[in-house]
Amino acid sequence: MSLSVSQRGQEMPVSPFRKLAPFAAAAEQQGKKVYYLNIGQPDIATPPSLFEAVRKADIRVLAYSHGAGTDSYRQKLMAYYHRAGIEVSTEEILVTTAGSEAILFSLLTCLNPGDELVVPEPFYGTYTAFAIAAGVKIVTVTATIDNGFALPPLADFEAVITPRTKAILLCNPSNPTGHVYTQAELDGLLSLCQRHQLYLLSDEAYREYCYDGARSISALNLVGGEEYVVVLDTISKRYSACGARVGSLVTRNKSVFQAAFHFAQMRISPPGLGMLLGEAAVALPESYFDENRAEYQARRDLTVRRLQAMPGVQCPVPGGAFYVMAHLPVDDAERFGEWLLTDFTHENQTLMLSPANGFYQTPGLGRQQVRL
Repeated sequence: MSLSVSQRGQEMPVSPFRKLAPFAAAAEQQGKKVYYLNIGQPDIATPPSLFEAVRKADIRVLAYSHGAGTDSYRQKLMAYYHRAGIEVSTEEILVTTAGSEAILFSLLTCLNPGDELVVPEPFYGTYTAFAIAAGVKIVTVTATIDNGFALPPLADFEAVITPRTKAILLCNPSNPTGHVYTQAELDGLLSLCQRHQLYLLSDEAYREYCYDGARSISALNLVGGEEYVVVLDTISKRYSACGARVGSLVTRNKSVFQAAFHFAQMRISPPGLGMLLGEAAVALPESYFDENRAEYQARRDLTVRRLQAMPGVQCPVPGGAFYVMAHLPVDDAERFGEWLLTDFTHENQTLMLSPANGFYQTPGLGRQQVRL
């Protein structure tokens, strides 16, 4: 009898953002310049004040913090949320090791193994991995490129809800589609959750990055959502600080918070230096977002304009985040992505993209789409 890895280990998928990484590495070994458009790693400089805060810190021993994060950082996070129009207390903020841990803690806290989580697809591909780790089954409702990936009709959600359904998860603004959910869409989801006694898990990593007058509405501001809403957050994309690995889980549901805190105690404390970075980040002025938002919008406008000018390409204008989804006139976007790295070159340059099939759970969907 031979050793074998766990069932969940066998089921753990390859990252949809890094699926083509071996081809990119081979292209670079051949001397090609590869432009990495596959992953949401901002190239806008991390604010120098974040590094300065760590350099100036008077630390003799880098000790464990409180399991929910340092009081100093939670106080500053509370002030950040207040400036964003979200009224929460420090007792409702759990600092996590990046947004990833917040997502995992929310699943471990709100759902039991075998329970079902409803997610609009296409969705952030890593949700699948967290669901497998938590023993949770993802059930999807499908948004379409034809209407800019707006929320599917509530009837579609109703149709997939079963006695095992315990929560709905969405990302607002959306990764990968850039859709910014409207007040009516969010109110409808909360009403559904209230009717069926489901949690509403809201990943709000891109809150500040909305364009053309759109604004991101936090699920924490939905009237009547106190017991239902759990927000998952991070400083990664907001401040170009992905490597800090600092996020937060925010909820007014005391039972959910306490259970999530017990999971947090299991890993002792969130990153100490990361929280110092976080304190400096949340102290940045609003002008920081104004400048970044203008830069991302200019890039979005150029990318969408060039894509829409290509025959056979369908590309809606995303209202937020910093991704573009496009339907290409190819049979298989994954094979096309490989070809870009193995055979295509323009002045010894090429690019890496994310085939969109990794953002769908339904077999066959997204096969002709990419995320840039």
